[in-house]
Amino acid sequence: MNIAGQADGVALTDEQRLDWLRLIRSENIGPRTFRALTDHYGSARGALAALPDLARRGGAARIGRIFTIDEAEREVAAAQRQGISFIGWNEPSYPVRLRMIDDPPPLIAVSGELATLVSPMIAIVGSRNASAAGMKFAERLARDLSEEGFVIVSGLARGIDAAAHRASVVTGTVAVLAGGHERIYPAEHIPLAESIREHGVLLSEMPIGWDPRAHDFPRRNRLISGLSVGVVIIEAAQRSGSLITARMALEQGREVFAVPGSPLDPRAEGTNRLLKQGAALVTEAADVIEVVRPILGQPLHLAGREPEREAPEAGREPASDDRRRVVALLGPTPVEIDDLVRLSGASPAAVRVVLLELELAGKLDRQAGGRVALR
Repeated sequence: MNIAGQADGVALTDEQRLDWLRLIRSENIGPRTFRALTDHYGSARGALAALPDLARRGGAARIGRIFTIDEAEREVAAAQRQGISFIGWNEPSYPVRLRMIDDPPPLIAVSGELATLVSPMIAIVGSRNASAAGMKFAERLARDLSEEGFVIVSGLARGIDAAAHRASVVTGTVAVLAGGHERIYPAEHIPLAESIREHGVLLSEMPIGWDPRAHDFPRRNRLISGLSVGVVIIEAAQRSGSLITARMALEQGREVFAVPGSPLDPRAEGTNRLLKQGAALVTEAADVIEVVRPILGQPLHLAGREPEREAPEAGREPASDDRRRVVALLGPTPVEIDDLVRLSGASPAAVRVVLLELELAGKLDRQAGGRVALR
């Protein structure tokens, strides 16, 4: 699955891929926890073996459910029957810009023309209840950017998303799913998803049979912005999911663009506010291209590592005093991990293990920017 033009990486073995799938599908494991566990224990298999003991030490009333080998093998087999591949974050085919965000999915499930993932991407998102003018502009912008070699990324939603996908479906577009590949949402877009698969890519981090829920859409939005060099917002009300995508794009260091609208149209309130806050104004594709071309000419610096390694720290438990001091410093207000290390006097390794214990016991949240807080 090596695609020319992607960053160097190391392919996972079939056994490692199953271990990675088991770990990320296990209870209380998200992308940041996955990374912390594999960094500390050296491999997904080592982390899986450590999960029960870590949760007990964190004070868990019950041990979180660990995804079984049989379950992982069934998901992989079901995916293969449908032409879906699992790509690990350190493999050559993994989208380079997505790998750069704080919490890249350890595994993405993709289907379609994987060479699409090599091209530079621009996200176009906006209102589900879009106006005819908004959808017409989304189509024109997507078409013009596609002709300049950009792949259009969006979320397969009604309105602006669907208009952008349809205008770029032949040249290649990426639809990021909130649910699994077997649960296309909305169901009316199943034919559109099939068309996208022919020339572009359907991408998800969720189990292939996962029904999307409300909290899955912001999670999807971080992937839309993470894949892209810039995000264009077309029509967004004050409380719009598209504004969440814009915020995530800023946190990820992506360019944010907004299309102005009538002050009398509530669908333009969010985009007009973005413009007041400094988003780049867009009335044509050239406005986007002028900003992103210099960025695309800059080299990407990636912190590469082997997907599996020996872990010198595996099996070491923090001293009881270290654990007590770290826990005492935590509260509902997010804090930097570096501050926990400095204020507790414990080693970075000891702090990391205490945080893993608490998280696997369901008592800790990891937040943007590497901050942590008690639930």
